[in-house]
Amino acid sequence: MPWVETPSLSFTARHESAQSDDALAVLEDLEQHRARLEELLPRVPGNVTVLLHDSPLQLLMASPMLGVTRRLASRGTRRYMVGWYRAGEVQTLSAPALREASAGPDSERALLLAPRRAYTGLAIGTNNPLLPPPSRPPHIARLIRHPWLSEGAAQHFAGQVPFLRAAIATRLREGRVPFPPGVRDAALGGGTLFDLLEREQGERACVRLATHPAGSPRAALEAAFGRPLPEVAAAWREHLAHLATPAAAVSPVR
Repeated sequence: MPWVETPSLSFTARHESAQSDDALAVLEDLEQHRARLEELLPRVPGNVTVLLHDSPLQLLMASPMLGVTRRLASRGTRRYMVGWYRAGEVQTLSAPALREASAGPDSERALLLAPRRAYTGLAIGTNNPLLPPPSRPPHIARLIRHPWLSEGAAQHFAGQVPFLRAAIATRLREGRVPFPPGVRDAALGGGTLFDLLEREQGERACVRLATHPAGSPRAALEAAFGRPLPEVAAAWREHLAHLATPAAAVSPVR
């Protein structure tokens, strides 16, 4: 089927002609999400093209860096690595493809937030000079060395974390997750670090950590949480265990 364009105030979606309704729903959600990010971040990108791909292969061909990071991630984490970004552009799977990739109701809800997550990654990078865009070697190197920062902020502000509970539980059964989450786990567990920070220090602390990290990752986390890193790590592991329990409440999408 031919690709067509559907515009909104701040975005232009490119998609197959049969998916106009889904594209409109994505654009409406992105406009609402952008308005919320405007209240949090100094700058939010506008005039952004959103490409909605119909298959993972199509997405990976258009986003080679996503393919690299997916290969480094754990198997369960890869399910949620379905979007990427560069200056002025967001790439993600279309809504039908996201639903097909899901592993249950919560998984589907998390995946349908992928356009938000990818756009949030772009917005965080726009406000953090250490992260892409632009996708230059130093920026990419920092993204790979400290993936919890960009991935975690994107998950948290996109509202994905509550719907990743089952996936997190599965990952914990497979073994211990490093702190802070490395490239193997950040796309699944990075957001839990910001979730904990919001509970302890508030949303503005999450914004400061995402956009103005202080020095090394250790210094940034200790400054954000206001306590030594071993204490932060212990609290985070307890938070992970809580999220992985069946009784953990699922919060509404913001």
